Amino acid sequence: MQLPNSRTEPDGSAVVRVLSLNIRSMRDDTAALARLISACAPDLVLLQEAPRFFRWRKKLARLASASDLVVLTGGATAAGPAVLCSLRATVERTEDVLLPLTPGLHRRGFATAVVRFGGARLGVLGCHLSLDKEERYAQSGMLLDRMAGMGVEHAVVGGDLNEGPEGPAFRRLAGALQDGWATAPWGGEHTWTARDPHRRIDALFATRGVEVLGCGVPHGLPSVTEADLKAATDHLPVLAALRIPAGA
Repeated sequence: MQLPNSRTEPDGSAVVRVLSLNIRSMRDDTAALARLISACAPDLVLLQEAPRFFRWRKKLARLASASDLVVLTGGATAAGPAVLCSLRATVERTEDVLLPLTPGLHRRGFATAVVRFGGARLGVLGCHLSLDKEERYAQSGMLLDRMAGMGVEHAVVGGDLNEGPEGPAFRRLAGALQDGWATAPWGGEHTWTARDPHRRIDALFATRGVEVLGCGVPHGLPSVTEADLKAATDHLPVLAALRIPAGA
């Protein structure tokens, strides 16, 4: 099955490509990373482990520019999650959210935005959940609460969950939202590790009412090379095509 291209429909709905990827603070092959992102032709990119320290804004901006995108929100201000977008998106608002800090564990956060594509309005939330099982489950509840408070009918959520579909946090999200891969599998399933993929710990979810046209690791997508998939970072990306209904 071919993944649909981005487009705006005559009725005001929109087909949107969304990519989620943990970029490991851009410590790997950044040229391969930019090529990989560009080859996926995304409208939205939900990044995890974006640069957070010295000159982090400049590093993130360079990646966006090299990928023919712009920085929408996030980075150090969201403790790692960031969102890039194409010029096709009309930005309504953005907000970075820091989650409660558990002593001895890393700070976590959400990068959020509300955007429009034609007549379709979409909430966006990027996350990177904790390595600690109990904290991770609590954060999954905070994520759903945050999404519910965004004031949008349709939303996409994506990120590195640090657990597979059998985990309680993953199951909580999949129970409230559509799990992209489970709904419309396309491409590959496993995202970890890039060189030996055997687990699905990265995912894209959508609210009910959004049509998932296809979702998975973009193996075989034109211009996406296996060499770049292995060199860009230590995770494989998840790419989805979603049809967003028109409306407020």
